[in-house]
Amino acid sequence: MTARMNWWVWGTAAFLSIGVAVFSYRYLMPGTPIASPQILGNLFARPWLFVHVAGAATALLLGPLNFLTGVRRRLPWLHRWIGRTYVVGCLVGAVGGLVSAFGTFAGPIATAGFGSLAVIWFIANVQGWRTAMARDFTGHRAWMIRSFAMTFGAVTLRLYLPLFPLLGVSFVDGYRAVSFLAWVPNLILAELYIRGAFRAPQRPAVA
Repeated sequence: MTARMNWWVWGTAAFLSIGVAVFSYRYLMPGTPIASPQILGNLFARPWLFVHVAGAATALLLGPLNFLTGVRRRLPWLHRWIGRTYVVGCLVGAVGGLVSAFGTFAGPIATAGFGSLAVIWFIANVQGWRTAMARDFTGHRAWMIRSFAMTFGAVTLRLYLPLFPLLGVSFVDGYRAVSFLAWVPNLILAELYIRGAFRAPQRPAVA
């Protein structure tokens, strides 16, 4: 993957992440009505869905900044504090997401999808923090890429959901599918990237 392509991918991800994060924060504003019957239908909407939103939206807002090489190299103290806040947001979001998964209106399939996301997301961030503290920066980078792939599930979920009515799929069935689709493909792509699948092939040296 070329440097230009890296910047294009980062810019697109940052734009979508910030947009979804800012949009999601509206749920935390006092007096803001929650019109969605699906959200109201969650048994644990209050307070756990709001805990999830607060943590996940913060992580989504800060996540792209973790991958700015200039910040990491020139302002390492800022990178550390952004990273710490991001990880705390993910851990809070994961706990809220796990509890909320058991209250979903869409049944056990959605519970399994979103619950698995919450558990794996939590583990990835604990591992990211642990490797940073151990100064294993290669491992740290890999775990944070995995972490953000799952954080970005908040974006891909919102990209997939409008497609299901166009395909004649009911909202409930689409929601069940997206409980896995929102993050599993992201995590697969992240793992391929970590393992170098998207690197540009190196040209053989000329003798």
